Amino acid sequence: MTDYAEWSEPEPAAAPASGAVTPADAADAARLVAFGLQPKLQPARDQEYADLLRRYREDPPFARLADAVATGLGLIVLEVSPRAGMAVTAAEDSVFAVRMGDYARRTSADGGDRFLHGLAHLAVAVMAFPRPEDLADDGYIGRVTVNGVDAFVRQACHRLEERAAEQGENTDPASDAPGLETAWRIWARRSATGATKDARRLAGSTTGIVAKAVTFLTDSGFLQRTGDDNGGTYRTTARYQLQVRDLAGSAALAELLELGVVPVTDGTPTLLPADSGEDLDLVADAGLPFHSL
Repeated sequence: MTDYAEWSEPEPAAAPASGAVTPADAADAARLVAFGLQPKLQPARDQEYADLLRRYREDPPFARLADAVATGLGLIVLEVSPRAGMAVTAAEDSVFAVRMGDYARRTSADGGDRFLHGLAHLAVAVMAFPRPEDLADDGYIGRVTVNGVDAFVRQACHRLEERAAEQGENTDPASDAPGLETAWRIWARRSATGATKDARRLAGSTTGIVAKAVTFLTDSGFLQRTGDDNGGTYRTTARYQLQVRDLAGSAALAELLELGVVPVTDGTPTLLPADSGEDLDLVADAGLPFHSL
């Protein structure tokens, strides 16, 4: 009698261990980070983005995977929420980092302008969120104008000039002077608008520098343009608030705040530094949006 081998259906593959990462999971995590790198994209307008955000919040292993993907790309996750999406910023050594030197060189060959562009960004941040409680309130929306920021910086320059005169510093600041001391004289001497035959604003004027700053912030999803009054009017986004929360710990911003200059566009805020014990839940090593001068 002939024996026949007994054939049977192949055994089903073992199910992956609980918490095992699959290629599909990795793809989804990378997709979420990719959405986060599109700062103008609103989760409410993209169903896939909204679904991945929901998975991040409800699936801890997936959240850890997405965080790991971001870390591997040199990104710092500031917040993951329906209001901000996956808000990320570049660490100093990230390929996505934008440095002020590169930014300034695109607008002027004058090395001194590097400080002016940095000062413009600091001033926009102060004008947008002048009080610690503004930064702490997720529902707060700041508003700035190009002309208002320039006027604010000129007020700050006047305050710095008074301080220098009181201290007998009537010459150019020493090399170890605070950063603002090295920039205020240049800003104060620079024309606010410049002059062209067709009355256009010069890029090298102080309002031109501010306009470049707010345009960059708008293109980066940090501001939204709302009108043309006063050189251009803008409102803040949730992403910008998260970025400024980190910047609030910088020495340069603290120095500007301590001048006590009240914004010219709105007399209600007070420019006072945060209390030392106040916790704004800042993210270490994040930048706004530059990392070095």
